[in-house]
Amino acid sequence: MIEVLVSSVIPATVDRVWSVVRDFNAMPAWHPAIAQSRIEGGAASDAIGCVRNFSLKDGKKIREKLLSLSDLDHSFSYSILTADIPLENYRAGLALFPVTDSDQTFGIWTARFTCPKGMETDLEKTVSQGVFQTGFDALKSRFA
Repeated sequence: MIEVLVSSVIPATVDRVWSVVRDFNAMPAWHPAIAQSRIEGGAASDAIGCVRNFSLKDGKKIREKLLSLSDLDHSFSYSILTADIPLENYRAGLALFPVTDSDQTFGIWTARFTCPKGMETDLEKTVSQGVFQTGFDALKSRFA
C-alpha cells in the first residue's frame, strides 16, 4: 500500500478556500490538470455517493465517488472507481484547517492506493506532485 500526504499553507481563510474546493465537480475551475468534469446521473455535486467523471488535460479519464463531505470539518473523501491510470484501491481525502494567528488555511491532502509492481515510485510522484501539490499551488496563486 502506498501512502501519500501533502500539506500546504494557503493565504486565505478556511471558509474562502472551502468555498472553492467544496464542490466535488468544480475541479476544472481551480485545478490546472483537469480539463472538464461532470456529475453522473444528475446528482448534486455534494451528495454522498455522487460520481464525478472527469478528463485530465492529457486526455486520461477518471471516475471518482464522493465518500464523505463535512462542512463543519472542511473535509471530504473520495475513491477512484475507474481510471486510465493504474491506481487501484485508491482512497483519498482533503481537509482544511484554520491557521488562527494569520487567517490562512492549512491543507492536508492524503491518499492510499496500490498499483502494479514497478510503478510505485512514478505513481506516488504523480499523485503527490502532479495532483496534490499542483492543486495546492493553484489555490495559493488564486488567493495570493
